[in-house]
Amino acid sequence: MGMSVIISAGTADDAEQILKLQYLGYQPEAELYGDWAIEPLTETLEQLRAELAERHVLVARLGDEVVGTVRGHVDAEGIGRIGRLVVHPRMQRHGLGGRLLAALERSLAEGGRPVTAYRLSTGHRSLGNLRLYARQGYRQTGVEQVSSRLSLVHFEKPVAAPLAATA
Repeated sequence: MGMSVIISAGTADDAEQILKLQYLGYQPEAELYGDWAIEPLTETLEQLRAELAERHVLVARLGDEVVGTVRGHVDAEGIGRIGRLVVHPRMQRHGLGGRLLAALERSLAEGGRPVTAYRLSTGHRSLGNLRLYARQGYRQTGVEQVSSRLSLVHFEKPVAAPLAATA
């Protein structure tokens, strides 16, 4: 009998597994852009632990193994900022990235601070990410050239307004 992937809040005990997964998952991105100094590859365990204490961090577990993760927070303007979505290479293309995004959106919306929209970014050559975000209802809002090798594609997804009650 196979195991199910369970999505839950990440804890300090998950920090090392998250960091290892992040390092594994962002290697192809670094290679794609010829930049091995990207933040996900240079983040320290201490920085990650601080983020675990301050932000919403979700993990996808297969048994005891962390096979996916995503982070976010709601800023002062009510924008849900989403980042560091990573799924283990052997678990990709099975809908786990979409499940993690949807779970984080729910977590941010239920976090107490009103959310008006969700925003995230990815590199212009990251075709899988571009397709995933479009499938999840995100729309491109702009492109920012960061360097000669990298442009960030910015996406936004409005929060659906609750239906008005009828008399």
